[in-house]
Amino acid sequence: MLPYIFAEKKGIHIIDLNKTTESLQEASAALKQIAKSGKKIMFVGTKKQAKEIVTECAKRVSMPFVTERWLGGMLTNFNTVRKSVKKMQSIEKMLTDGTFDSITKKERLTLARDKDKMEKVLGGIAQLGRVPAALFLIDIGHEHIALAEAKKLGITTFGMVDTNSDPNKVDFAIPSNDDATKSIAIIVNYIAAAIAEGLAERQAAKDEDVEEVTSDENEKKAARIQAEAEVEASRGRGEKTARTPGAPKRRVPNTGRRTGAR
Repeated sequence: MLPYIFAEKKGIHIIDLNKTTESLQEASAALKQIAKSGKKIMFVGTKKQAKEIVTECAKRVSMPFVTERWLGGMLTNFNTVRKSVKKMQSIEKMLTDGTFDSITKKERLTLARDKDKMEKVLGGIAQLGRVPAALFLIDIGHEHIALAEAKKLGITTFGMVDTNSDPNKVDFAIPSNDDATKSIAIIVNYIAAAIAEGLAERQAAKDEDVEEVTSDENEKKAARIQAEAEVEASRGRGEKTARTPGAPKRRVPNTGRRTGAR
């Protein structure tokens, strides 16, 4: 962390905010491109100071998040975790379609209790269908298990790095205070704004593609109608020519003799 430290005062290291700004802009640009490409970015912040902020920002940009205990194998054993998510969703479906009315009260309480437990841990990744393309970590020391799994799978990692952590462990390090709520709020909101901008550009590009396809289809349709009209016109001219009377036929006198029956 030495390149990111501005000074030391009474045993407290002060982070250089110029370095923080540069790193934050670089990380947000990379996250913007990932969001623009349509890939998912997972927010991970299980610290007490970060839970509410991470939940709010991740929901705002429709990205998966983990704010409770990180389950071992959440990335490396994603298929098994996905089965648990499907089980949670099936219980939710049973609640809505009236299936709970046909089971006993004890079974109903057991299922409801299981659903609450799973929703607390897996609720943030319920809509995640595949392994995310990037991880944004609030404290890379506190989230070392998630960081190790991401490194094992080759997932791009972004993280808030305090003076007691090694910035070389993540691909994009943002030197900042990961213990203060205000600091976390500033960084996470800036990152969420960059992701939202990337999603907006992706949607605008989609709209332009749809407009281009529509205009091409309209041009093809107009050309087809024009070709059909020309064919009909040429066919009408041909029929008119066929019906026009030609020169009168010459009558040949009949010179043959009639032979009557004798």
